[in-house]
Amino acid sequence: VQFVESGGGLVKPGGSLTLSCTAPTSSLDDYAMGWFRQAPGKEREGVACIASSDGVTNYLDSVKGRFTISRDNAKRTVWLHMNNLKPDDSAIYYCAVVIPVWPPIVPLDNDYWGQGTQVIVSS
Repeated sequence: VQFVESGGGLVKPGGSLTLSCTAPTSSLDDYAMGWFRQAPGKEREGVACIASSDGVTNYLDSVKGRFTISRDNAKRTVWLHMNNLKPDDSAIYYCAVVIPVWPPIVPLDNDYWGQGTQVIVSS
């Protein structure tokens, strides 16, 4: 499944962004979905995930209470709403199909990633 991520940008600490992940040609109905991020010099980490249909979610501890993942299967889109952003949230963010058992948040295919969308949190 191919994804297109968008919505990143430059934001000041404490600001908000909403990232979007769309599958242009595939249905997401049967897939648990997740958002991942990779900062320079760091390994990619799972940030949030959501089950295919019942809305169950899971979050990285450092983003709990600040980030919210949501989805609309009819629109083939998954969002990551990010509030109270911190400089440590700066990274390239990617979406992916995830293994539907968590924690941890693990991609189903670790060999394919989209282009991602960059988030920079800086004053």
